Amino acid sequence: MSSIIDPRTGEALTTPDAGNDGQANADRPPVRPEEVIIDLNAGNIQQVLEASMKVPVLMDCWTPDSEPCRQLMAVLETLVVEYGGAFLLAKLDTQANPEIASQLGVQSVPDVKLISQGGLVDGFQGALPEKQIREWLNRYFPAPEDAPPSPEEQAEAALNAGDPAGAREIYQTLISQYPDHYPYQVSLARALVAEGRRDEARSLLDNLPPEERDAAPARGVRASIEFGEQALSGEEIAAFGDRTDSEAQYQRALRQVADGHYEAGLDALLALMKQDRAYNDDAARKTLLQAFDALGADHPLTVAYRRKLFALLY
Repeated sequence: MSSIIDPRTGEALTTPDAGNDGQANADRPPVRPEEVIIDLNAGNIQQVLEASMKVPVLMDCWTPDSEPCRQLMAVLETLVVEYGGAFLLAKLDTQANPEIASQLGVQSVPDVKLISQGGLVDGFQGALPEKQIREWLNRYFPAPEDAPPSPEEQAEAALNAGDPAGAREIYQTLISQYPDHYPYQVSLARALVAEGRRDEARSLLDNLPPEERDAAPARGVRASIEFGEQALSGEEIAAFGDRTDSEAQYQRALRQVADGHYEAGLDALLALMKQDRAYNDDAARKTLLQAFDALGADHPLTVAYRRKLFALLY
């Protein structure tokens, strides 16, 4: 289980068990932090590089006075134990060891380097969110079978369970830890929309950098806000009774989309297009496109209903 190799180039670059759904980690006995975490210095760096001939070493270059460094180190110290000895974590205080940092080409911290066979395989700079670090590690090591859900997964589960306030609290915590990771702010806006706090969500989106504000995820949340504002209330929909005219069909579909019942709403909008394409200046088609924006281009419903829309139009 100690592969990776490459430098430069003994091939492999992934562990023999990579992609094995964490079974390799599950078969390994639990490890203690002191078995897999090393404080790196001039006295042991050669030993650590020699150790990388057998076990990959994740080198965390940091400084004690940096909050992002401390934040990242806490995540890495948890992960190295969770990954059960698949790699070692070597922590290099660059202030205490400037010569080693210089030799390693460290220009800013935190700076993480993956070492195998005594050479550099890969690395990243900055205090990445835990989810991204896991994704990076999983290129080279089997994901732990019993890994706890990430904060992002917990937030999504809360939203899906009808607990937008719980999701909002998780995203607020993530934003306090990673203020420059703008996808968290977009996700927070989505949770706010689900809570009915559309003005707060809009304000959050408006204050994003232009490239984030105009990207598909933020546009999707903004579309959700607009659906909520355009749709009639449940009481107003109920007042339509058994009406089946185009206005009633459209308003029911719009309410379904605003409530997050996208599949039912998209079906209703397609049915209205077939029945009355001219209704309200092609409103059904325009609303379908707006719903695709809200869902995102890669969402399965977007892909499926774009095909249906294309077949209907052409």
